[in-house]
Amino acid sequence: MVRALDVIEPLIKVLPEVSRPKRKLALRERFIWTAIVLTIYLIMSEIPLYGIVRGVGYDPFLYMRMLFASKRGTLMELGIGPIVTAGLIMQLLVGSKILDLDFTNPEDRALFTGAQKLMAVLWAGIQAFAYIFGGYFGSLPIDAAILVFVQLVAASIIVMLLDEMVQKGWGIGSGVSLFIAAGVAQQIAWHTFSPLYARDGKYLGAVLAFIQTIVNGENIWNAFVRPGALPSMAGLLTTIAIFIIVIYLEGVRIEVPVALPRYRGLRTKIPLKFLYVSNIPIIFTSMLFVDFKIISLLIWRQFNPDNSNALLNWLGMFNATDNSPIGGLAYYVTPPTGLQSVMQDPLHPLIYAILLIISAVIFAVIWVETSGLNPTDQAQQLVQAGLQIPGFRSSPKIIERLLRKYIPTLTVLSGIIVALIAAIADIIGAIGSGMGVLLTVGILYQYWSILTQEQIEELYPVVRRIMGEK
Repeated sequence: MVRALDVIEPLIKVLPEVSRPKRKLALRERFIWTAIVLTIYLIMSEIPLYGIVRGVGYDPFLYMRMLFASKRGTLMELGIGPIVTAGLIMQLLVGSKILDLDFTNPEDRALFTGAQKLMAVLWAGIQAFAYIFGGYFGSLPIDAAILVFVQLVAASIIVMLLDEMVQKGWGIGSGVSLFIAAGVAQQIAWHTFSPLYARDGKYLGAVLAFIQTIVNGENIWNAFVRPGALPSMAGLLTTIAIFIIVIYLEGVRIEVPVALPRYRGLRTKIPLKFLYVSNIPIIFTSMLFVDFKIISLLIWRQFNPDNSNALLNWLGMFNATDNSPIGGLAYYVTPPTGLQSVMQDPLHPLIYAILLIISAVIFAVIWVETSGLNPTDQAQQLVQAGLQIPGFRSSPKIIERLLRKYIPTLTVLSGIIVALIAAIADIIGAIGSGMGVLLTVGILYQYWSILTQEQIEELYPVVRRIMGEK
């Protein structure tokens, strides 16, 4: 029987590909290649798209910039968006069994990777087309539109290859994680120490504005609550607090006792992360909220530009000057912009937090059921690995029954916790946004684990042999 992916295999073969290094590179060499990849990304983030006027005013994609490591009006306009979206779509298709793949088969694994790359290129084209003909760059003549389209797709292919280069052993971790962390870190550093003046007459950087407030003898509260979304000490302290809290939660585990019959019943434990679904629910929720705002904005432009239609006002009302949401559901799915906006409209952060938590829990449950993290699939994998519950025979049903005591609860709790942390961060005005801080902490924790393992393997080569590496 011919599968869908077998049909597109000829297309997959013509895609550019990065080959693996012929030997395992030393950690120092991989650091150098990682730095080169990061430098290329940062340079591309500063090169403006040729043929457009850099965007001004309200940015409907502002709260997705951290997630997609993108920068407005540059070659990184789409960022890693096509890669992330393609990866999520492919995972859902495989997890829901729409695509039948056997990941123990090297050919199927290669087919999946190739299909994901093809999906990323296609999605980049779809996004570029939507941006251009949706009027995001203003009215463009046909030649300029084609030029912008080519630039966006070409930049996405380069980013895809950079990510593939890091993942195939030239660098450390993954390019996607590296770009997200770099973008968030860059914004946090800039909004903390920027020497430029902001619209309130003080330095943009939160620390410099705080010092300036003290030197001028002003009320210190002015440094903790600033107008609009300007960086503040309250936001900086919140960012630090979230880093500490999330790092702690990343290390919390629920341990499930299991035994290894092949090793005379040797007992061990399977750790289940307390943040079982990590940041996935917030990623999906943020994408949903942004897509809803874009659709609402398009409907408003076409059918309700003067905010006079009572029915459409439930979807969203927008400011005619800068297109920012001012009412309706589109307004309530937009994160608050700091403590001052909270004091002006206390209902906004409350409804935003409730919608964020409900959506995150729903997506957490969906992700667990479709990505192979549910008790049934996990039990099957443990049995295939030769594990069983001490005192019981080796049966998926027995292990599944035990896992059902933990996984559903952890799924809901982790969805609530990450959503609550992100909501609080946005409400107080955390530097780098709640989503950005959550993602960065998770990525840094991941890199710490990778580097620790790499150092152990270099110091003790026998560990590499035990793990099956040459």
